[in-house]
Amino acid sequence: MSEKPTVLFVCVHNAGRSQMAAGWLRELGGDRVEVLSAGSAPKDEINPVAVQAMAEEGVDIAGNTPKVLTTEAVEDSDVVITMGCGDACPVFPGKRYEDWELDDPAGQGIDAVRPIRDEIRRRVEGLLGELLPERARA
Repeated sequence: MSEKPTVLFVCVHNAGRSQMAAGWLRELGGDRVEVLSAGSAPKDEINPVAVQAMAEEGVDIAGNTPKVLTTEAVEDSDVVITMGCGDACPVFPGKRYEDWELDDPAGQGIDAVRPIRDEIRRRVEGLLGELLPERARA
């Protein structure tokens, strides 16, 4: 793994879970990590309820745009976190893969999305502790 690890978050639409995870990792990891997100079938825009849920925590993901998952994004990443994208994610030897089973916020109201947001934060904090153990909470 490089000195500055690259993490790729992947979900189907790149509009909710992966965008919230990327937002948390950027917020909590700062410039110590490179953060990418993509979807196997990206939507046209980010889920507005996910944007609202993150804004409640002071994390702005409103300007992000869903992106299509590419082989290059996977190749460029040290860690690939999938969230319900199934077999659409290409697998390369030597990469670290994790699948985070999380409810999909699509079509959910804010009261349903908040616990998803909070669980994603908890997992991102754990991931940061593994990737940057000496200064996980700098």
